[in-house]
Amino acid sequence: MFQVVRDLIRYNIEFAIGITLVTIVVLFALLSFFSPIDPTLIYMQPPDMPPSAQYWFGTNSRGQDLFWQATFAIRNTLAFGLMVAVLSRIISITVGLLAGYLGGWVDRVLMFFNDIFVALPIFPILVLFYFVLRNDLNTVTLALIMACFGWPYDARLIRSVALGLRHREFTRHAVFAGMSARKIMFEEHLPYVMPIVFSTAMANMIWSIGLEVTLAVLGFTNINIPTIGTMIYWANNHSAMVVGTWWWIVVPVVLVVTTFVGLFLLAVSLNEYIDPRSRLRRMGGE
Repeated sequence: MFQVVRDLIRYNIEFAIGITLVTIVVLFALLSFFSPIDPTLIYMQPPDMPPSAQYWFGTNSRGQDLFWQATFAIRNTLAFGLMVAVLSRIISITVGLLAGYLGGWVDRVLMFFNDIFVALPIFPILVLFYFVLRNDLNTVTLALIMACFGWPYDARLIRSVALGLRHREFTRHAVFAGMSARKIMFEEHLPYVMPIVFSTAMANMIWSIGLEVTLAVLGFTNINIPTIGTMIYWANNHSAMVVGTWWWIVVPVVLVVTTFVGLFLLAVSLNEYIDPRSRLRRMGGE
C-alpha cells in the first residue's frame, strides 16, 4: 500500500497535488478538536469583523468566529462524505460481487433493483425525507439515506470485473479446492476490485458532499449543525454579499472548492493507476 502511494506521489503530479490539498483540509478540520469555543453559540464575538490578526477569517453577523466555525463545518462535511462513501461501498461491493460471481437469476434480480435505483430522482426524494423527518434529519440519518442511493453505478462496475474473474483459472482452482462462494468472492475476488472501490469512493464523496451542500444552502437539512452548506445558508440568510461581509461567503466556498479539487485529482489519478498502460507510461515505460 505504501509502495503504491509512494509511486503515485513520485510519478503522478495529479495525485501529489490532490493528496496535498486533501491533507491540508483534513489538518484544518482536526483543529476543531482544539477549538476554545462552541461553534453553535451565537453573539460570542463582535459581529461583522473583517479578517485580522485577532480574527483570521473574520466574524459573521451572528457573532461567531469564522475560523473556528469553519474547522467544525469542514470536519462535519468530510465526516458526512466519508460515511456515505463507506456505507455505499459496502452495498456496491456486496451487490457487484454477488451479481458477477453467482450470475443467473441472482444477477438478474440484483441488476433489476440496481436499474431502479439508477432511475430514481435523488434530489426530490431527499427533499421529501426532509419534510417527513424535519428536525430528526441529522447528519447520520442523512448519510444513511444518501448511501442507499450512492451505490448502483459502482455496483455495476464491480459486477463487470467480477464477471471476468469468474472464469479465471484461479477461480476454478478455488472451486475445485472446495472453497465456498463467500470465500471466493470476498477473499479471492475482492482484492482485484479494491482499486476501483478506492477510486469510486473519491467520486462518491464529491457527489455526497455536493448534494449535502446544495440541500443545506436551500435549508433542507438541520441548519443548526455546522457544515459548509449551513455556513453558506446563514450567509445568504443575512445577505452577506449585500452588506459587504464577503468573507462569510468566501471562507466556506474556498474550503469546499479545495476539497472538491483534491478529491477529484485523487479520483482521476487512481483511475489512471488502475489502467496498467497509463501507469507504465507515467513511469517511463513503453
